[in-house]
Amino acid sequence: MEKIQMTTPLVEMDGDEMTRILWRMIKDELILPFVALKTEYYDLGLPERDRTADAVTVAAAEANKRYGVAVKCATITPNVQRMSEYSLHQMWKSPNATIRAILDGTVFRAPILIDCVKPVVRTWEKPITIARHAYGDVYKAVELRTTEPGVATLRFQGQSGQVSEVEVQQLNGPAVLQGMHNRESSIRSFARSCFQYAIDTRQDLWFSTKDTISKVYDGAFKEIFEQEYQAYAAQFAQLGIEYFYTLIDDAVARVIRSKGGFIWACKNYDGDVMSDMVSTAFGSLAMMTSVLVSPDGCYEYEAAHGTVTRHYYRHLRGEETSTNPMATIFAWTGALRKRGELDGNEALCAFAGQLEQACLETLQRGVMTRDLCHLAEGIETTPVNTAGFIAAVRACLEQKIG
Repeated sequence: MEKIQMTTPLVEMDGDEMTRILWRMIKDELILPFVALKTEYYDLGLPERDRTADAVTVAAAEANKRYGVAVKCATITPNVQRMSEYSLHQMWKSPNATIRAILDGTVFRAPILIDCVKPVVRTWEKPITIARHAYGDVYKAVELRTTEPGVATLRFQGQSGQVSEVEVQQLNGPAVLQGMHNRESSIRSFARSCFQYAIDTRQDLWFSTKDTISKVYDGAFKEIFEQEYQAYAAQFAQLGIEYFYTLIDDAVARVIRSKGGFIWACKNYDGDVMSDMVSTAFGSLAMMTSVLVSPDGCYEYEAAHGTVTRHYYRHLRGEETSTNPMATIFAWTGALRKRGELDGNEALCAFAGQLEQACLETLQRGVMTRDLCHLAEGIETTPVNTAGFIAAVRACLEQKIG
C-alpha cells in the first residue's frame, strides 16, 4: 500500500515510563505502516531533560511555535522521590507548564465517548469540555519553608520605583510560604480562546473561580472575562449560546446536575483537578483528549493522563500490562488531522478519522483493556493486554483502508 505523504513535519515530543512504551507501539503499529511520517523529534524523557538542564523542553516549545502542530507523550514532573530515583541535578519544573507558558495557550479537554460505557453521573448525555488556563498559578509559583518565627510579606517594586507591600502573616514558628502569579495578558488570551472555542463549537461557556475569597487574584479573572465577553456577546446571542460566571463550588454542583454539552473554563490548577474528575466520571482517565491552543493558532495534542507509573514498573518486571492507549492514540490523530487541515492534505485528515473510528469500533465490539471491561454495559467484553488491543485496532483499520 502506498503511504500517505506529509509536507510539513509534526513536532514530536517523546515522554516517560509506560506512555513512552505506548508511544513506540502506536507509531510502529498504527501510523508508520500507513503514513510517511515526518516529525521533528524531541526527547522530553526525564533523563534527557536533566542532561540538557531542561533546555530540550524549551526547544520543543519553540519548534511548536515554528511548525504550528505538535504531539506530546506524557512526562514526569519530578518530586523528591523522583529526584532520588533518577539522580537529578535539580527538581525540574513541569514540562507541560513550561510549554504552556511559552505558547500562552488554553488547554481544552474532552472525553472520548462510546455507547457501551455510560457516565457515572447518569444525567450526563453529552461531553463536558474542560477549558484549562495554561499559565501561572501553582505551576509557576515560588515556595519557601521557614524554621523560626518572623513576618512574611509580599512585595512588588515597579519600574517606576514605586513599591507596594502587604503583610502575609505574623508567624510564631516554622511555616511554609508560597507566592503565585498570573499575567493580565495571559488571562485575556485565556478568555478570548474560551469565547472563540465556544462559538466554534456552538456550546455554552461556564467560567468559575472563588472571587468571594480571593478577591484580588480570582476577582481579576472574573473582571477580565466580563470585559472580554463584550466583544463576543452579539455572536453568542446570534448562536443562542450562553456565557455565565459562578463560584467554583456552585459550578461543581451545577455540573453534576447537568446533561453536559458545554465548556467549563477553569483556572490552571482547578482545570487540572476537574478534568480528571470529569474524565473518570465519563469512564476512564485514559479516555480524555487534550489540546493546547495558543492565541496565534499553534496546537499541541497530548493525553490528559500521566505516565502510568504502576504499569511501567510491572512492565520492567516482565509482567503483562493492560494499559489503555486510547488518549495517546487520539493525541496522534488530533495532531495528524490538524496538520492535514493546515496543509490541505485531505488524505491525512481522512486517515486520522479512520484510525479513530477503528478504535471506537474495536471498543464497541467489546475488545478492550481491563480498565474499561468492568464499566461496559450491554455487550460481552474480551479483556486484552495493550498489544492485543493495538493489534485489534490495526486489523480494523486495515479493513477500512482496504
